[in-house]
Amino acid sequence: MPELKIKDRDPYKRIYSLCAASAMLSVFAGAFSIMWYKCFSDAILLPFYRRGNWVMIAIYVILIMLFSSVFGGMKTGYLRRTDTFYSQTLSMVCVNVVTYFQISLIARDFVDPVPLLLLTLCDIAVLPVWIIATNKIYFYLFPPRKLVIIYGEKAAAELVAKMSRRVDKYMICESVSADRTAEEMKEAIDRYEGVILCDMPGQLRNDILKYCFAKKIRVYVAPKISDIIIRGAEEIRLFDTPLLLCRNRGLSPEQRFVKRIFDLFFAVIAGVVFLPVSLIIAVCIKAEDGGPVLYKQKRLTLDDRVFSVYKFRSMIQDAEKHGAQLATEDDSRITKVGKILRKCRLDELPQILNILKGDMSVVGPRPERPELARKYEEDMPEFDFRLRVKAGLTGYAQVTGLYDTSPYDKLKMDLMYIEQYSLLLDIRIIMMTIKTMIFPGESNEETRLHEQQEADSMTNHGSDERQV
Repeated sequence: MPELKIKDRDPYKRIYSLCAASAMLSVFAGAFSIMWYKCFSDAILLPFYRRGNWVMIAIYVILIMLFSSVFGGMKTGYLRRTDTFYSQTLSMVCVNVVTYFQISLIARDFVDPVPLLLLTLCDIAVLPVWIIATNKIYFYLFPPRKLVIIYGEKAAAELVAKMSRRVDKYMICESVSADRTAEEMKEAIDRYEGVILCDMPGQLRNDILKYCFAKKIRVYVAPKISDIIIRGAEEIRLFDTPLLLCRNRGLSPEQRFVKRIFDLFFAVIAGVVFLPVSLIIAVCIKAEDGGPVLYKQKRLTLDDRVFSVYKFRSMIQDAEKHGAQLATEDDSRITKVGKILRKCRLDELPQILNILKGDMSVVGPRPERPELARKYEEDMPEFDFRLRVKAGLTGYAQVTGLYDTSPYDKLKMDLMYIEQYSLLLDIRIIMMTIKTMIFPGESNEETRLHEQQEADSMTNHGSDERQV
């Protein structure tokens, strides 16, 4: 039997991922079934008959699928192994916490949490075995794809460097300038299993896309701003002519209303939950150097409106008495308390007040300083497009970007959020933010992203900042 080429194996990736996820679901469901029948089935006030027990197990499986989908914990071969472990660990903790309250509700009393705690520990212990085994088989069946990159005016070194971090998935073998002839580019494309198109003229890109479509060659496209705007277009027909309608207005009035209601609900709940934590943080900041607990700084939000953003102070007093400076990983100006706050993103908690006031949303583009935004607009006139929605406590660019993500790429991610907005997307981003807070050490890159952003656009004691 002839060996299948990589592109011929592609249709089987989803099948393999489904089989791998099903195997893990079976293990989790089996472990829960044993625990349910031994510890809770007969212990509740009104024991279930056969079908009732089956429903409990089915609900448990549905919860696993739901939380795993949110955190991406069962995407075999997609995430790095450590990221998969963190994602699925958080998924199982959430599932078992929800299940505990579900069982307590059925029993009409708080049940013994020990069985579910032991179940959680068993689930976490099984995860590394599943991750290592499924990834090893996956990358054996689907080795890294050999690619060629075609670039335009800007060199593609940054994109190549990022894709090279996943050598288990991508192998960039050649780079070709868009200045080469069409025949030379097509010959290069034919030698590999896929092509990356990066920053090239529109007509040339269209020609290559059609050529690859005809030859069934995989294409990775670095989108332009116009591509992202079109992604949010509505499909309509004018008699027998298909059209794409770009409304270009940001969120609709209905979406803004729903988003505001969600923001208020979230801010009230989060304010109550994090009030004890906030009081402890305030005491720690005050005890360390006796300085102000909070500070505020001018930022931009919806329709280019300026507002004052609140944060817990994480740097020493007079941190910029010698002028504004970029923070480094071991910056001596960051206080001991500040290091912890920044690592866990807890310095952002006072922005719940901004959400209640209506200056910010829970999810949206991170607010920038006015002078920094003007600087960005000199190179990126589209930068103010991100002000079609309110600034956010967290955002799509923050949960997907790396420490060296360029402002242009962050702009594109913010626009992708605006064009694809939904309440479900907001919830997903919030869940991913929680994951980042719980596992701050998951990626040094994410930590440095936060520190660099704070140094660049939220430096303490700036010219427009006032401590409170």
